[in-house]
Amino acid sequence: MLPQPTIAALADELADAHRSRGVIERITARHPEATVEDSYAIQGLWRDRALADGRRLVGRKIGLTSKAMQQATGISEPDYGVILDDTVWESGSVVPFDDFSNVRIEVELAFVLASPLEGPHCTVFDVLRATEYVTPALEILNSHIELEGRTIVDTIADNAAYGGLVLGGRPVAPADVDLRWVGAMLYRNETIEETGVAGGVLGNPASGVAWLANKLHQHGDSLAAGEVILAGSFTRPVWCERGDSILCDYGPLGNVTVRFE
Repeated sequence: MLPQPTIAALADELADAHRSRGVIERITARHPEATVEDSYAIQGLWRDRALADGRRLVGRKIGLTSKAMQQATGISEPDYGVILDDTVWESGSVVPFDDFSNVRIEVELAFVLASPLEGPHCTVFDVLRATEYVTPALEILNSHIELEGRTIVDTIADNAAYGGLVLGGRPVAPADVDLRWVGAMLYRNETIEETGVAGGVLGNPASGVAWLANKLHQHGDSLAAGEVILAGSFTRPVWCERGDSILCDYGPLGNVTVRFE
């Protein structure tokens, strides 16, 4: 692994980039020997400092679970990051564009847990039993690391490129809908940019949550009751600019909207 002082220095750089809305040079350009475990160590140190500053962990995000996202990023395995309380908005919100270094939108389902989930042998059925409800969501991607040439090591260290979460639509119990066939149409400024179905996430978005519980077990962690889990995007990311309005139509599950100003 990278030396601890190097991990700490990189976590500091990312925290500074978050405060300044800046972008830093790729970690892998400077430390090509860095591993996935190094990147989770950097993310974990950044998270612990954020929590020490009074921010609160309310959930996790899973990334790169669909072929669409893997092809869009050139990264071939899932990753995860944390969701903090000051990064969550309700549908219809106006979100400050200047809160981010760059803005892309992804189409996802969010699982809200009624009971804890823990690996190492978590299954889709365990996820469905533990879930209170599933609801439409949009993830705001935000990268503090230069995008060109980045690898999964860069992405994970940067909290899996998580920027924010917009929740909305009609919450449903997981037994009341075939999650694989939840579809969505994403509009930017009244033009359809992306469409997809949730089965694009590992065949079933609940599989993403099971993957997360098992991966967290490897890092000595688990999922708590009440956490919101973003299961992964089933469309490619859509770039947004200041003034853009986003609407995602999930059919019977309703809409999620957000505007960037």
